[in-house]
Amino acid sequence: MNPQHIIRELSKNSAIFKGLFKDTEKSAYLWKSNPNKWCLLEILCHLYDEEREDFRTRTKQVLENPELSLPPFDPVKWVKERNYIEQNYNEMLDKFINERQQSIDWLQSLKNPQWNNKYQHTKLGALSANMFLANWLAHDYLHIRQLINLKYSYHKQFSRESLVYAGNW
Repeated sequence: MNPQHIIRELSKNSAIFKGLFKDTEKSAYLWKSNPNKWCLLEILCHLYDEEREDFRTRTKQVLENPELSLPPFDPVKWVKERNYIEQNYNEMLDKFINERQQSIDWLQSLKNPQWNNKYQHTKLGALSANMFLANWLAHDYLHIRQLINLKYSYHKQFSRESLVYAGNW
């Protein structure tokens, strides 16, 4: 797929994320459909950390220094280690949107990027900069789906109305 298309989609997704997160009441952004699932606040913190420490960092490194080892990361551990549940929701939203804009600005500033550069991972094999870019967008879509499912479940639980008329979920 064309990297410029992916970059445009990442940029458009910033508005989608902002719309899904903005002006949410505390009871809604802390609500979990299941104790083992993430709430909106935890998803938001995850997106912020992934933006900075995973996708932008790794894409940049493979473009510029594909021979260097990729920095370690553990997004599942970060939920507790970084105390996501105690973060300020509105500040995190602003921080994430700002980081996404920095990512878009950086991606758009690239001159003749070597999207075929590859990092040789010991377990996963060759990982190209293009693969990281494509997965960045896929990661967005996975979390947009997750957010919509979480919002629907919240609405279903608290609307106290049958939602059959809306259609099959």
